[in-house]
Amino acid sequence: MSATKERVAATSSPKRERYQYVEERRKNVWRENSLATADEDDAPTLDRKHLRLFFPYIARYKWTAIASVILMLLYTALNLAGPYMIGIAIDSFISRKDLPGLAWISVALLAVNIAMWQAQYWQVWTMSWTGQQILYHVSADMFEHLQRLSMKFYDHTQIGRVMSRLQSDIDVLEAMLSSGLLSMLSSMVALIGIIGALLSLNWGLALLTFTVLPIMVVITVFWQRYAQRSFRRTRASISLVNSTLQENISGMRVIQSLVREKRNSAEFDDLNAYNRDTNVQASKIAALVLPLVEVVAALAIALTVVYGGWQVAHGTLQVGALVAFTLYINRFFDPIRDLSMQYTQLQRSGVAAERIHQIMAIPVEITDRPDAQELPQIKGDVEFREVWFGYNQEHPVLHGLDLQARAGQTIAIVGPTGAGKSTIISLLTRFYEIQKGAILIDGHDLREVTQASLRRQIGVVPQEPFLFTGSIKENIRYGRLDASDEDIIKAAQAVGAHDLIMQLTDGYDTIIRERGRNLSVGQRQLISFARALLADPRILILDEATANIDTFTELLVQQGLSRLLQGRTAFVIAHRLSTIKNADKIVVIQKGNVIEQGTHSELLQREGAYATLYSMAFRSQSGAHPV
Repeated sequence: MSATKERVAATSSPKRERYQYVEERRKNVWRENSLATADEDDAPTLDRKHLRLFFPYIARYKWTAIASVILMLLYTALNLAGPYMIGIAIDSFISRKDLPGLAWISVALLAVNIAMWQAQYWQVWTMSWTGQQILYHVSADMFEHLQRLSMKFYDHTQIGRVMSRLQSDIDVLEAMLSSGLLSMLSSMVALIGIIGALLSLNWGLALLTFTVLPIMVVITVFWQRYAQRSFRRTRASISLVNSTLQENISGMRVIQSLVREKRNSAEFDDLNAYNRDTNVQASKIAALVLPLVEVVAALAIALTVVYGGWQVAHGTLQVGALVAFTLYINRFFDPIRDLSMQYTQLQRSGVAAERIHQIMAIPVEITDRPDAQELPQIKGDVEFREVWFGYNQEHPVLHGLDLQARAGQTIAIVGPTGAGKSTIISLLTRFYEIQKGAILIDGHDLREVTQASLRRQIGVVPQEPFLFTGSIKENIRYGRLDASDEDIIKAAQAVGAHDLIMQLTDGYDTIIRERGRNLSVGQRQLISFARALLADPRILILDEATANIDTFTELLVQQGLSRLLQGRTAFVIAHRLSTIKNADKIVVIQKGNVIEQGTHSELLQREGAYATLYSMAFRSQSGAHPV
C-alpha cells in the first residue's frame, strides 16, 4: 500500500483509535513539560493580566497609537456621514428636481469618500507600523528572557514548544496588534454612531429594529462558550506538531538507523490529523456565527422596510429618511459582523498572549544578588564545601560534597554513571543553584559574584561540541569578539587544528552547516578546543571532551591539550586513560560524594574503587596491566 493510501486509511479509522497516540503524548507532555499546562483545556482562562503584558510596549509608541485612534475616529465619522447625505439628496434635491443642489451634494459626497479613504489608509499604516514595532520588542524581550532562564527550565521543556511560542504565537498576535484591536474599537464606535443616527432619524423605527438585539446576545453567549476552548485546542495541537517535528529532525540519525521511518510517519500523521481536525472544528465554530448574524440582519431590514414603508405611505416618514435608515440598518450589522469575526481573532490572539505571558512570567531562578561584585582576575583555587544539591530536592545527587583544587591543578573526576560527575561541573559554572554549602573560587562565594564575571573566566568543552552556523573563524572567535585573525590562527595551531582546517576548501572561511554536520567529530572538537583556548579562561572544564575522537586525532589533540591546560585549573571528566593518568589529582565520585582521591599511582596502590574502575574500563585502552 502506498504512503498516500496508508494515510487515507488511517484518516478513515475511528477517531478514538486514531487519537490514542495523541492523547498518550499529550498526557506525557503535560506531566513532564513545564509549558504544557497552558496548552491544555483546563488552563486558566484569559484575563486582563495577559493583555497587560503589552501595555508597556504600547506606551513606547503612544503617540502613533493615539494618531491611529484619531484617524480611526475621523474615518468612522466620515463613513457615517454617507447615508445621511444620501437621504438629504433624495428628500431635498431629487424630489424637488434641484439639479445644482444635487451636483453640489454629489461633489461633497465624493470629497467625503476621498477623505475617508485617506484617513483609512493612514490609520492602517500607523497602526501596522506600531504593531510591528511592538512585536519586534516582544520577540526581543522573549529571546532575552529565554537566555536568562536556568538550565532547569530547558531540562523540562521541549524546544519545539518554545519555538512555537516564539514564532507561531507571535504571528497570531500580529493580526491583533497591527489591526485587530483598532478594528474592534472602530466597530464599537461605528455601532454607537449608527445607533445615534437611527434614533435621530426615527426613534420609533429604531426601537423596533433593536428588538432583534436580544437574539444576537443569545447567539453570542452560546457561541463564545465553545469558541475559547476550541481555539485553545488549536494552539495546543500546533505545539504538539512543532515539538514532534523538532524532535524527529534532531534525531533523524537514530530514526534511520533503527528503521523507525514508517512508525514515526504514522505517529506524526496522527498528530497532524489531530491538528487538522482541531482547526477544522475551530473553523466550523467561527463560520457558524456569520450566517446567524446575516439572518438577524435580514430580519431587522424586513421589519424596517415593512414598518418604514407603512410610515411613508401615511406621510409620517420621508422616502429619503427611509433610504438613509435602511442604509444605516445594513451598516448597523456590519460592525456586529466585524466584531464577531474579530472576536474569533481576539480569542486566538488572547490564547497566544496567554501562552507568551506564561513564558515571560517564568521566574529566572539564578540571578545576581543586588550587592553582587565583579569577580576579579582569578588564580584558580576552587573549593566545594559541604555542597548539597539535587535536581529534585527530595532526591539529592550530591551529599555534602567536599572537594578542593589548587590553582593550576588538573583534577580528573571518575565514577559510575549517575554518580554526580557532570553535576559537579554544572554547579561550578552556576548553571544550577546549590541547596546547601558553598562553592568558592579564590575564596569568593559564587553566589556573591556576578554570573557574567564568573563565566568569562571559565571555559567548557563538552563531549558533543556545538558549533554555530557561520565560518570556522567566527566559531573560534565566538567567546572573544576582539580577537584578530592572527590570534585565531595561533589558537588553532596550539591545539593542532590548523592543518586540518587548512585542508578544507575555504580554510578558516569554510561555512559550517547546522551544528557542524559538514565536519567530522574530531574536527568539530578541535575547533571547540581552539575556541576555548582563544577565550583564555582561568578554569577549564573538559566534559568527556575526547570521548568521540579517534586514536589518530587524539595524538594531535594531546599536545594541544597540554597547551590548553597549562597554567589553568582544569576539571576533566574522561574515560581516556591518557587524559586521566597525567592528572595532578584523580577524584573518585560515588553516590554524590568523594570516596577516593590521589594520583594515578597512589590510587592503584590502594587497590580500592579506582583500581577496580581502572581494571574494568581502562586496562583495555592501554593494553597494559595496572602497576
